[in-house]
Amino acid sequence: MSASITTSIRLSPKLRQALERKARQEKRGKNWIISRALENYLEHDAQYDLAAEACRQSEIAAQQDAEDWAADADLDQWK
Repeated sequence: MSASITTSIRLSPKLRQALERKARQEKRGKNWIISRALENYLEHDAQYDLAAEACRQSEIAAQQDAEDWAADADLDQWK
């Protein structure tokens, strides 16, 4: 089993009840549900960061003059 640490979080009573209800429905521990939720959140956040970087780079590329691009491109194969 991999090493893990214990941490604590504060939950509102409503969120705690929903977590406990979900744990019973899924027949999983609350820790498992919280860990999966956090993993999913962090994965989504990382994908958002990648998409934001791709958008940023596209904007930079769009601002370059077409002549700059054409000067660096090998256009012989297009003829």
